[in-house]
Formats: sequence, structure tokens, C-alpha cells
Amino acid sequence: MKKNILFAALCFVFTGLLSQTPLVDKVKFFENDTAVDASLSTDIGKLLGSKSKPEYIPATFACKFSDSSISEQIRIIARGNVRREICYLPPVKLDFHNTTSPKLYPLNSLKLVCPCLESEDYDQFILKEFLCYKIYNLLTPKSFRARLLNLNYEDSRGKKKTISEHAFFLEDSKEMAKRNGCKELKNIKLHSESTDRDQAAIFSIFEYMIGNTDFGVSVNHNTVLIQPAKDSAARPFIVPYDFDYSGLVDASYAVPNEGLDIENVRQRLYRGFPRTMQELNDAFLIFNQQKDKIYSLINDFQLLTPKNRKDIINYLNDFYKTINDPRQVKDIFIDNARKE
Repeated sequence: MKKNILFAALCFVFTGLLSQTPLVDKVKFFENDTAVDASLSTDIGKLLGSKSKPEYIPATFACKFSDSSISEQIRIIARGNVRREICYLPPVKLDFHNTTSPKLYPLNSLKLVCPCLESEDYDQFILKEFLCYKIYNLLTPKSFRARLLNLNYEDSRGKKKTISEHAFFLEDSKEMAKRNGCKELKNIKLHSESTDRDQAAIFSIFEYMIGNTDFGVSVNHNTVLIQPAKDSAARPFIVPYDFDYSGLVDASYAVPNEGLDIENVRQRLYRGFPRTMQELNDAFLIFNQQKDKIYSLINDFQLLTPKNRKDIINYLNDFYKTINDPRQVKDIFIDNARKE
């Protein structure tokens, strides 16, 4: 009898301790702009060996949030297409949805975007791509949030040196959709003109703004579709991701598609479909209203070198001159917009 009472008491105490375990809030995690100090330890040799045929491998993820530290066992898998082939360390997806990671469990699974190679230039590429997400957040809530990391990449077998770099997590697509009162549409191929017309204009103009042509809505390339959860008849919204091939990032490995009439990724090419001048002006108004915030975001981002901050500002200056010149607007966004 006493043993049963003692066992019940211990269970009660243990349950109480579990209920007090601080879990990571999956929403607040991406609302915070502070960079997370973190380390990812795994068998790097095995990770590199799995690039051609990705498979989940065990890893340990450790991080600090304010005054608390977390270290838990998770799983990771190499992801991406081009970057997985050309990069030393491939982009990975971290699976926190394990019994061994109770505190990080709410994060479910997240894409981790990290530098292609260990160098200052590649670190700057990652930071510039991170800024692309932050810029788009200022233009529309129907966008992926990103959380910056100060990451130590460690080899669990101790055979390879630790790599310290910046990286960032990308918000889960299901959570992004839910935040916008939507649901994600998976494995659905849809022409961009069958999506929400106003949102498609913002999306297309943004891709032009950062000089990105590496996307394809109808083939689900670097875009996802979300639809209002309570209206199955509503037109879906386009949400873009993966901006490393943009002119704003200007990664050394980025080249435009051979079928496009541009010589390098710094050359802008509008890949959207025609809109009326009124529709375009409505969209441009959003870009103009957010211009000061966008420029402040860039100028205040001290992790970028002064040279890169200046280069981005100059690149965006050209964009803003274009969208505020009616003749250029007609030429680029109407007369020479895509027809098919």
C-alpha cells in the first residue's frame, strides 16, 4: 500500500515537472528578431555521403533562449536541389517532432538555410537572402518568416573541424498558412493567373524588385499556394521562397535560366502577367509606403558589410525609379509582361 502511495506521489511530481517544462512557442519563435545562438552536431561525413540520396540521420541541436538552454536529440535530412549538389554543407531540414526533443517539439520540422561554403562571401550571401524574406514580410503577411542563427556546425565524430556561420530557419509552410487564416495546397499545379490577382501582382513585382527569376508557379518551383481555410472557392495566394538566385543576393554560383533573355542575375526581368495601370499603381503604393522601412532594415543590418549594404540600396534605388516612372511601368509591366 505504501509503495503504491509513494509511486503515485512520484508520478504526480514528475507530471508536475513536465508541465513546467518550458516549450518553444512556434509562433513567438519567428516573431523574435534576435539571432539564436545554436549548435548542430551530427556525423558530417554521413551527411555529406547522403547528399545524392538523402536520408534522415541523428543529430543534436542545442540553443539558448534568453536565460535558458536547450539541448535535444533530433533528426536531420539533406534538402534542396542545386545547393545540395554544389555546396559542401547542403541545406537541411531539422525534424524536432521526436520523443527525444520535448522542448523543441512544437517547432515540428524546419528548413535550415546555411552558407554553401565556409567563407566570408558565402556568409554574406546567406545574410542577404535572409534580408529578402524580411523585406517581403514588410510588404505582405502572406510570406515566410525567417529566424537568424549564429550556428556552430559540429562533427559528432570529431573528424572535421567545427564550422561557425550564420544560418536561418524558415517558417513551416503549414504554420505560415495557418497564421494567414489559410490552408496549404499541396501537389496542385495552377497557373499564376488562376491565383488571387492582387497578391500575384505583389509577388511578381517583389521578384522583379530583388531580381529573381528562379520560380515557377505552375510547376510548384520555389512557391507554395495557400487558400482561405473557410472558402474553398477562393483563389489561392502565391507565397515565394528561395531567393539565392536573385540579383540582390548575387551569389557567385547563380546564373539565369538559359531560356531567359538576360545575361546575369543582376539584370531584372519581369516574369509577371499584365495588369491594368490602376492595379499596378495599387501594388506600387504598398512598395512606396514601405520604402523607408525597407531601407532602414538594410542600413541597420550591421552583419552585412558597408559595401554590401550600399550595393543593395543602389540596386533598390533603380527599382524605385522604375516603378515611379509611368513610361517605364507601361513598357516593363504591361507591354512586355508575360503573355503565356
